[in-house]
Parts: sequence; structure tokens; C-alpha cells
Amino acid sequence: MANNIAILNNIHNFYLSTYADKSNSPYDTHKKSELRSVYNSIVKINKDSPLYILDNSDEGREYVVGLKENARALKNTIASVGGMDEEDILNKKTADSTDESVAVAKFIGDLDDDSSAPEFDIEVKHLASPQVNLGRFLTDDEPVDLPADTYSFDVNINDLRYEFQFNIKNTDTNREVQERLGRLINNSQVGLNAEVISDEAGEKSYLRVESLATGTKNGSGELFRISDEDSSKASGAVEYFGIDYTSRFGTDAEFTINGEPRNASSNNFTVGKVYELTLKGVSPEGEQTHIGVMTDVESMTENLNTLIGGYNDFIKSVAEFSDTHPISARLVNEMSSISRAYADTLTSVGVNLNMDGSLELDREGFKQAVRDGEAEGAASSIKSFANSLLDKANQVALDPMTYADKTVVAYKNPGKTFVSPYTTSSYSGLLFNSYC
Repeated sequence: MANNIAILNNIHNFYLSTYADKSNSPYDTHKKSELRSVYNSIVKINKDSPLYILDNSDEGREYVVGLKENARALKNTIASVGGMDEEDILNKKTADSTDESVAVAKFIGDLDDDSSAPEFDIEVKHLASPQVNLGRFLTDDEPVDLPADTYSFDVNINDLRYEFQFNIKNTDTNREVQERLGRLINNSQVGLNAEVISDEAGEKSYLRVESLATGTKNGSGELFRISDEDSSKASGAVEYFGIDYTSRFGTDAEFTINGEPRNASSNNFTVGKVYELTLKGVSPEGEQTHIGVMTDVESMTENLNTLIGGYNDFIKSVAEFSDTHPISARLVNEMSSISRAYADTLTSVGVNLNMDGSLELDREGFKQAVRDGEAEGAASSIKSFANSLLDKANQVALDPMTYADKTVVAYKNPGKTFVSPYTTSSYSGLLFNSYC
């Protein structure tokens, strides 16, 4: 039972680190009524869906899972500009930072009045940093001074232990094994990044292992531990390559808000449930960065730019699969047809449609249209455009199999259809396939 739980934890962590959005979003939480609506939609899809065989290759699985996550990202982008409520689209307040090289701000509150939006000054003393392990400097072309064998070591992260196994042959050099270890760690997607660093002469190198997470854990700053003391295979490689040596422990971000000292384990955090801040650098001595909200015109421009950016990112991510999954072109065409339907109205307020289906915003043209009152007439069309995108994103997120390579085996008997729970399970099964 314990082993099964560990396997499920590994699957969940792999999914989050590989496909899921790296930043937290308040739009990923849902009410019971919303979940019930999703369930009812799944039941309806299952009832009418034919029986089919999926492309079960690694590329096929990555395409389908990625398609669902990209659709979810587009939904969150539309929601972030108020698109979940037709009346609020583009009216969402936008945060402003006087120095984005120090702190980037995002408005996540529900305030409607500029006067009620809190403002503050922040001074960043120290950024949150990851843990770094530095291995031994070894001569690149010298043979590894370890017996040929199968070696293993354990990496402990967040109370989870991952075992890594690799082989060393008599002909392997130090550099070859260092690069092999680097690929092994990076491909595992357990929250570590490994890199082989060479000296200036290019004759010696060492392995650098860094955590993706930052901050201190239980006050110690140890975010991961590498050891082969309880190795199931041959031990000694950890000591030889020196990857158990921690040169820098994780540290918290240190900053002040309106002069009051604060700290955070990450460089990304929220302030008063109104702003989401991302720290980018240390403040110049004695200088503070002001965080507030933009004017209505600036906020509308930023919101429209965010909406267009989310649309373009989705088009680009889907188009990348056009060579390996030609059916993805169908989704690109469907998305482009939505923008073409609103092309005239969008163009009148400075939003231009490119040949590849992407959109481009003339910021000054849109601002001028808002000041001249021309954008008011186009507001309803922009809202309809956003709602059409949201409907398509919901459709893709709910049933990415619509745009997957598959072979239909049998259709349902018309008039005598029934709910098949396995239709949606085929998508879930892609996540677990490699573990079964």
C-alpha cells in the first residue's frame, strides 16, 4: 500500500512539474456547482462518443496532455481580465510597478474603485534563492576512478525519496559520466536542475545541482539531499563526484513594505489578496518601488494585450504540433476563424489579424480609440470575441481527444446510447501508462 502511494505521488509530481502551469492561479479553484457542470458535460460527451483506439506513443501522450493544459492556461488568461463575467471583460484593474526590474505586480483583487485600491512601497533586500550543490573538479579526459558497475544514489525532496541508477564502464571518462548524471537528473523532472561546468582552460569540470524551489525549509534551507548510504546498487559515486556537497542552502526573500520588514520563501507571493508580486531584483540602496493600479485607459489596454497574448500563446503552442500531429491544424483553423469573424471590429480599435492567425495590438491606437469614445461601440464585440475564445477553450480542456489522433472502432447505436465511463478514462490513462 505504501509503495502504491509513493508511485501515485511520483505521478502527481511529474504531471505538475512537466505540464502544469508553474505559477499559482486563483482561477484553478472551483465551486461545487462548477464541478457538477463539468461532470454533467463529461457524461454527455461519453454518452455520444464512439469507441476508438488512441495513439499511445510518448509524443501522442505529450500532445494530448499539453493540449489540455494549454487550453486551461487560455481559460485562466481570459478569467484574469474579467472574461468569466461578460460585464467585467477588460474592466479588471491592472497593477502598476514603477520599477519592474525590482518587482512585477499583478492585480488579483475584486476592487472596482481606484480610490479603494491599496498602494504601497516595497524595497527588496534579498531575493529568495535555491539550494546549490557543487561537485568535485575532475579532469575531463581521465578515466573514472571507480570500478565498472551499476551505481545508484537517493535524492530526498519534500519527504519523497527518488532513486537514480546508472552504469559506469571501464572506458568512461569523468566528463562522460558527469554529463550522463546531468541528463539523468534533468530528465527525471523531480525539481532539480543539473549542469556540467567547465573551467576556463576547458580541461576540468564539475557537476552543479540546483533546486527549482527556493527559500528555507524548517529553518535549515536544505531543500534536497543526495546520498548513496542506503543505495540498492554499488555506492561511492556520490563521494567521488562530490554532488553531496552543499555550497549554498536555500534562503528566503527579504524585503520591506512601507518600511515594515517581511520575508517569503518564494520570489512570487500575494499581498493582501489584492496583488501578486514577483520579485526580480534587489532594490538600489535607499530606493523603493511603488505598487498601485493603472488608470482605466491603461488597465483596459493591458487587459486587451493580456487577452491577445493568451490567444497567441495558444495558437503558437498548438501549431508546434502541426508536423507530428496534422490534426492540430484543425484547431488552429477553428481558432483563427473566431478572430476572423471579429476582424473588422477589432481592426477599428487597433487590433490587427496577422496571416498566421495571430493578433497584434497597436497600443497607442487602442488608447486613442478609448479616449475618442470609439472603443465603446466595439466593447460588445470584444466581449463576444472573448466569450467565443472561452467556449472553445472549455471545449478543448473538457475533451482534448477531439483533436487527438485516433482510430474509430465502433459508433454508438443511434437512439440507444449509454454512458461509457471509459471515454474520459482514456485521457487519464495517458498519465499513468508509463507507471503500469
